[in-house]
Amino acid sequence: MAWAWLILGGFFEVGFTTCLRFVDGFRNIPWTIGFLASVTLSMGLLEVASRSIPMGTAYAVWGGIGALGTVLVGIFFFAEPATPIRILLIFGLVACIAGLKIFH
Repeated sequence: MAWAWLILGGFFEVGFTTCLRFVDGFRNIPWTIGFLASVTLSMGLLEVASRSIPMGTAYAVWGGIGALGTVLVGIFFFAEPATPIRILLIFGLVACIAGLKIFH
């Protein structure tokens, strides 16, 4: 179950990085609330998962999911470039996350 909490926490990390784009110095209240809720849930789920998963592994996987998701949100929703090197690096990140899960 710890891995499920960790993955969910990684998704909430994508939520807070996406909200961060719109908080406008924390003056945009709805996006700021979304940011605060997402960061709280993300960190809380990381803490719960790290009770059973070694902290280094949990943090690397959590951060990797967040980074991967944030890049994908940027590409699909904000027209950020999807160059071949970015795609290759995304696959590398996924391989590293999978490796940490397999060999933890």
